[in-house]
Amino acid sequence: MSNASISSTLVSDAHAIFRAAIRRVQADRLFESSPLEAWAARKPIDYDTVQVVGMGKAAMAMAGVLEERHEGLVDDGIVVVPESYPETYPNRLPAPDAIRVMEGGHPLPTEKSVRAARRMLEHARGLDEGDLLLVLVSGGGTALSSLPVEFIDLADLKTTYHRLLTAGVSIEPANVVRKHLTQVGGGQLARAAHPTHVGALVVSDVVGDDPSVIASGPTVPDPSTYDEAMQVLYQHQLWHDVPASVREHLAAGARGKRSETPSEDDPCFDTTKTTLLGTNQMALDAARTAAEERGYQVRVESGVEGEARDVAHQHVETMMEADPEKPTCWLWGGETTVTVTGDGKGGRNQELALAGAIALNDADVDAVLLSGGTDGIDGPTDAAGAWATPETVEGARSNGCDPEAHLRDNDSYTLFNRIDQLLRPGPTHTNVMDVHVGLVKPSEEKDNA
Repeated sequence: MSNASISSTLVSDAHAIFRAAIRRVQADRLFESSPLEAWAARKPIDYDTVQVVGMGKAAMAMAGVLEERHEGLVDDGIVVVPESYPETYPNRLPAPDAIRVMEGGHPLPTEKSVRAARRMLEHARGLDEGDLLLVLVSGGGTALSSLPVEFIDLADLKTTYHRLLTAGVSIEPANVVRKHLTQVGGGQLARAAHPTHVGALVVSDVVGDDPSVIASGPTVPDPSTYDEAMQVLYQHQLWHDVPASVREHLAAGARGKRSETPSEDDPCFDTTKTTLLGTNQMALDAARTAAEERGYQVRVESGVEGEARDVAHQHVETMMEADPEKPTCWLWGGETTVTVTGDGKGGRNQELALAGAIALNDADVDAVLLSGGTDGIDGPTDAAGAWATPETVEGARSNGCDPEAHLRDNDSYTLFNRIDQLLRPGPTHTNVMDVHVGLVKPSEEKDNA
């Protein structure tokens, strides 16, 4: 087999392994085991009505599967997904009917996000003690259902979200800030619904699967405070970069002049149950199975965080130091960050792949490093990520691209688009962070030993 054929096979395998990871965490698979059966059985006995609200990239698919598998359970509801998501909805998944679909802004909130959040709170506050509110929670929910507190307008909220994103602030501290500027996250949706029974079904897009971080935790206690939100901005040198209204609101909250988000002793959580349905580990387990079926020995690491370009170098170092007896697959799951200093186009997975391509350049081994977001979207682009081989840098240069310059300018999309190495599955209607696939073929000498 020629080297070109080997490389082609590795790239094809990396794509297949990544697709297997995504398929495992789509709504129809996730609802194979959930507490819905128990809630459905109790409707004629314990619940007068069952209503649904949901937010996030998986919300439409979750709503459709819920309705199909429990016909007649839901009386009314709304879910909010990113703009244009309804147009990308896959035919193989059932579409919601009783549950209406709204669109909102992501990663920055828009007026549509405000309207959706307001409608959710109206639904929650309009229910009685004998009702059940099902809440479908998935990644992206914070921006999609952002209703700013009365002291802050949408423009200032959007500016703050943008500052957090471009400064490379990871999701947990970013959501500490965002929960204290808005009215849905940080357990506030559960508080609005009290004393209604609340059942939340959650698909995790955060390292550690902490439900207080996922979509800013609308149905769980918030352990964070106004003071901690201020500290996040100070620690990332953002305090003087956010609008004055944000600084004034957080400072007032730290002085006790604003109501804190509900903590674990709030009575609203006595009637709230939150269940984790989907995780990055589930995706990695499916990817492992797919890799093993293709003859790879597999090594898995979850909880990956850090600057994308640094993580890429660590991945490549791991791949190059090993001396596998047979084709080997490394699987990494987690979510990296990018500190934006240039004005190019890309996302964390494309940046990781570009840094990986530079690290792999001219390596004397058959290898591929693929990095993709399980939601099918990476940054403000139409790609989920990209892949790199030891030949990627040479291919880019022959197409007029300087890989190091593109990396400095955070312009990974332009380079990978030029050489046709973007990963483009389209919106997947799920979201469990990212999956990185590293494949290495043993040397010919070892094959022939």
